[in-house]
Amino acid sequence: MTTIVGISAYYHDSAAALIKDGRIVAAAQEERFSRVKHDHNFPKRALAWCLEYAGVEPGAIDYIGFYDKPLVKFGRLLETYLAYAPRGFRSFVKAIPLWLNKKLRLRSEIRREMCGCQAPIVFADHHESHAASAFFPSPFEQAAILTLDGVGEWATATFGIGIGNRIELTHELRFPHSLGLLYSAFTYYLGFKVNSGEYKVMGLAPYGRPVYRDLILQRLLDVKEDGSFRMDMRYFNYCQGLTMTSRRFHRLFGGPPRQPESPLTERHMDLAASIQAVTEEIVLRMARHVHRVTGMKNLVMAGGVALNCVANGRVQREGPFERIWVQPAAGDAGGALGVALFIWHHLLARPRVPLHLDAMHGAWLGPGFSCEQIQRFLDEKGAVYHLYDAEEDLLEAVCCQLEQGKVVGWFHNRMEFGPRALGARSILGDPRDARMQSVMNLKIKYRESFRPFAPCVLAECAHEYFDVPAGEDSPYMLFVAPVKHEQRLANPRSADGVPEAELVGLARLKVKRSTIPAVTHVDYSARLQTVDERRHGRFYRLLQRFYQRTGCPVLINTSFNVRGEPIVCTPQEAYRCFMATQMDVLVLENYLLHKHEQPAGRTVNRQEYLAQFALD
Repeated sequence: MTTIVGISAYYHDSAAALIKDGRIVAAAQEERFSRVKHDHNFPKRALAWCLEYAGVEPGAIDYIGFYDKPLVKFGRLLETYLAYAPRGFRSFVKAIPLWLNKKLRLRSEIRREMCGCQAPIVFADHHESHAASAFFPSPFEQAAILTLDGVGEWATATFGIGIGNRIELTHELRFPHSLGLLYSAFTYYLGFKVNSGEYKVMGLAPYGRPVYRDLILQRLLDVKEDGSFRMDMRYFNYCQGLTMTSRRFHRLFGGPPRQPESPLTERHMDLAASIQAVTEEIVLRMARHVHRVTGMKNLVMAGGVALNCVANGRVQREGPFERIWVQPAAGDAGGALGVALFIWHHLLARPRVPLHLDAMHGAWLGPGFSCEQIQRFLDEKGAVYHLYDAEEDLLEAVCCQLEQGKVVGWFHNRMEFGPRALGARSILGDPRDARMQSVMNLKIKYRESFRPFAPCVLAECAHEYFDVPAGEDSPYMLFVAPVKHEQRLANPRSADGVPEAELVGLARLKVKRSTIPAVTHVDYSARLQTVDERRHGRFYRLLQRFYQRTGCPVLINTSFNVRGEPIVCTPQEAYRCFMATQMDVLVLENYLLHKHEQPAGRTVNRQEYLAQFALD
């Protein structure tokens, strides 16, 4: 039995993964344990949990993999500093202590954190780790590989092929020209946090018009037919400064960056729409070029940009590939899994047999908790709960609450690996209720009102509600698809009767557009998750029961957390979130709790709860 541990750390979204004889056993992000969102520190807690779950002592580890090559990355930092000196001195001085204290001594740092474990340490190229995370767990025997992110060592995008147990990256785009950093520059300019708020830009884009698209393509970058590009670095500051954009950028787009939490204007929405349109065009061009060069019928993707599910949806609908598979933990966290699989298949040349669905086990790779553990906690807390010994009775009770317009916290099975809640740590609601989008954003999630919610849908019914081919699955919520015309309402109006055509900006939020309005975005798109019994078990059966009761095979599925907080991991965190929000019902495995039945004084003060987390 060969045990391999993969680690990503020291940039953002640190994580640990463990595989045994090539089988993915456990994977989790450090933030879920430390409760620091996007935690960049060494994943000490995540690694300890992986080892405990797998029953492996540190001395029994055969190989340790790290997801990139720090010395090469440090070389890029030095070379960039010299190219811009003396302008980059402040950012260089800020970065140096972490490099000297941790990153340049990473081998000894890993040994120290892992209690002196003497297993060989392998440092993989950053984009090799992404590529391995995309190809090796995929259901394909062979596929083209496309990776896109901010930057690894030098590469910002790569492509190549995977066949059997081998991957080969043949082409790359190099720093400072980066689609991920271009998108992050607009994220920063729009007042959101870099490496966190990019999905907010994606969600804001449909409210605007891409009026700046041509300006971006004319002034900021020169895009070739194959999707490669060069950026005019005079408009950007990330090479030499502590910000993403320069004064020239600000003059071009009419003012300084938006202050966080300040009002969003039509101009901000148009900027979001414009950079999203440019991103989609570049990704589409790249995909078409990769298809021409490789001749492969399947495509796999990873890297932070691969979390842009709107762009993924366009590649799926308009691109040349027959099938596309995206790693659910596509960002840096997934690099921990990628390097472990890279060691097993590529370096050790162990065989690979693709699985029909994929090898990610629904991405349910984190901690789970027994009913005994949950009951012990609830009793200690003095919580009032209902225990259901029969699953069918539990599902009936939950669906009854959903049908009545209640918001349900759903905690079941092992926690998801990656940024999406996929039915293990989810908040659920009835998508037919037009109020749900604003209620869940403002009273449960405490986040911006414009943020859309995703639908989860029975896999066999997806084609009836969304423009996807029958049988095409999307289990990881990584593709956006249009809501089917048959489900759209004719002449949509706001609640006070104003036609949609007369509304602009966030006023369009008030319009009921479809039979499932709470998950239909303003452009009639939806980031759907298909749910099947083999992957999702009880979660699938919950959807089935809701379908039987209501005739609707769709639920709202959003992550079990509030804004600024990592997704909950433990029953304790789920209960605390439940008590600090206006959530109505909490389901912890076989236990169901109603908010109104909880003892007086148990409710957590919302401000104290939110104060624990740095809002992003």
